[in-house]
Amino acid sequence: MAQLSDDCFAFGGDLMPVDAALDALRGRLHAVTEAGTVPLAQSLGRILAEDVVAPFDVPPHANSAVDGYAVFFDDLTPGAETVLPVTARVAAGQTLGRPGVRGEAVRIFTGAPMPAGFDTVLMQEDCRAEGEPGRGGAVTIPSGIKRGSNRREAGEDVTAGAVILASGRRLRPEDIGLAASVGRRELAVRRPLRAAVFSTGDEVREPGAPLPQGCIYDANRFSLMAALAQLGCAVTDLGILPDRRDAIRDALAEAAASHDVLVTSGGVSTGEEDHVKAAVEAQGSLHFWRLAIKPGRPVALGQVRGTAFIGLPGNPVAVMITFLRVARPLLLRLMGAEEKAPPLFPVRAGFAYKKKPGRREYVRAQLARGEDGVLTALKHPRDGAGILSSMVESDGLVELPEDLTRLEPGAVVDFLPFSEVR
Repeated sequence: MAQLSDDCFAFGGDLMPVDAALDALRGRLHAVTEAGTVPLAQSLGRILAEDVVAPFDVPPHANSAVDGYAVFFDDLTPGAETVLPVTARVAAGQTLGRPGVRGEAVRIFTGAPMPAGFDTVLMQEDCRAEGEPGRGGAVTIPSGIKRGSNRREAGEDVTAGAVILASGRRLRPEDIGLAASVGRRELAVRRPLRAAVFSTGDEVREPGAPLPQGCIYDANRFSLMAALAQLGCAVTDLGILPDRRDAIRDALAEAAASHDVLVTSGGVSTGEEDHVKAAVEAQGSLHFWRLAIKPGRPVALGQVRGTAFIGLPGNPVAVMITFLRVARPLLLRLMGAEEKAPPLFPVRAGFAYKKKPGRREYVRAQLARGEDGVLTALKHPRDGAGILSSMVESDGLVELPEDLTRLEPGAVVDFLPFSEVR
């Protein structure tokens, strides 16, 4: 397991813009996961650790895009029907075995290699055929076809020597299919990032357990474990650690020995019952990042014996938003993934909003089409940082930049769908 430099998270002081914080991390973090080879069928969601280069063209030969008849375009009579003898039949996986001859047509099927010389294919639905191919059969071809119609060229999809998948890519189903199309049975990928998640607090209870007065069920831990698993991490649940410094210290030390990152929410402030800060600092370092972001702001980043530590805010909405916009890019960097900001989509604001300058804010919203068909973002009616149901009932986040102070209905805003960060 690769370790991080001691000062990789050493920032702080005044409120930092989100982009500045992420830029600072990019220059200091590196992949901590090793590469290994896995079968293609087991590579979904993994981080590619090599460039995949096409060893040949795909398709490897010109072929027919339809079921029909292959001809020489110059044999067709302009402005009138053409009758040609059908001399042979070529199905997918077969070849004619010779070049085409002027004045003939060949019955051909989708995917079958185009015999040399033939440059155009007529769809069977557009033609009238009589008899059997090679047995005196003929085809009547209408006028109006364009030269090269329904012919797929060699290398139309992939060109030999091209990098078709770049190292650092998180593999999707279509990526795996593309690798298969050039004959790959295995891929070099990075192992999953090993993440340990825990909660602290004597007031926190496991879902389903009795809930004494003054206690709450642990929602944040389960949200974080699900978000990490969805990102492709191998997640270990450390449960709820008691509010004792020695217990937290020992649990973190044990987890740091076998994990790449430790993740929690809340409990890292300087209160008398917040023992996580002292437990981390006793075995490494902890830096508080005061980010110019709402919901969110306090994020703790550090190390426990060389293993990264991420402490997110305690409010359920704040923990989810800071995970998506801060922790997720950090984790992808540790995983060896490519740098790629999630796309933001322009939509119309269906609400008014005021905010402080110098702070980026994220507003939970649903999308709906206005009467003119334009997508409109409708603000969730409840915007407290503790209202987790607002995340469930929203489609994504409206991102309001630092220099904006007042938003009027009808203005164009950037919208981040939750689907783009999962």
